[in-house]
Amino acid sequence: METNGARRVAIVRILKEQTVARQAELVRLLKKQGHDATQSSVSRDLKELGVGKMGDRYILPPSEHAPTHDDFAALAGFVREVRPAGATITVVRTSTGSAQSVALAVDRAAWPEVVGTISGDDTIFIATNGTRDQHRVIDRLRSIFHV
Repeated sequence: METNGARRVAIVRILKEQTVARQAELVRLLKKQGHDATQSSVSRDLKELGVGKMGDRYILPPSEHAPTHDDFAALAGFVREVRPAGATITVVRTSTGSAQSVALAVDRAAWPEVVGTISGDDTIFIATNGTRDQHRVIDRLRSIFHV
C-alpha cells in the first residue's frame, strides 16, 4: 500500500508540470502513474498541501517558507481591491476563485500585524489588532498588489 507522502509528491509534480482543473482529472493522472487515489484521498491531499483553486485550475501555494515578493507577484493579477472595513478588518477583493490562494500567501508571510484571515471565493477578511496595524497591512498589500 502506498503512503500519502508518495501520492502528495506526485500531486505536486503534476501540478508543477501541467494545468489541472478538476479533482477527477488529478485522480486519473495519479492512477496513470501507478498511485492509489480516490477523489476523497485527493481532496484531503490538496487540503494538506495547501493547494488552492484559482479560476479553473489548481495552483500550488507559495513555498512553505515566508513568501517572497515574487510569490506575491504571481498572485497580483488576481487582487482587485484592498480597503478598510472598520478599525480592525481589511477587505481584499479578488477575482473569482482566487481568495484562498491570496489569503494563504498572507498567512504564510506571518506579518506581525495580522491576527488572522478568513477567505471565501473572491473576498478575504484580514483581522488586525488596531487601526495602526490595519494601516500597515493596507499599505503593504497595496504596495505588493499595486491596487
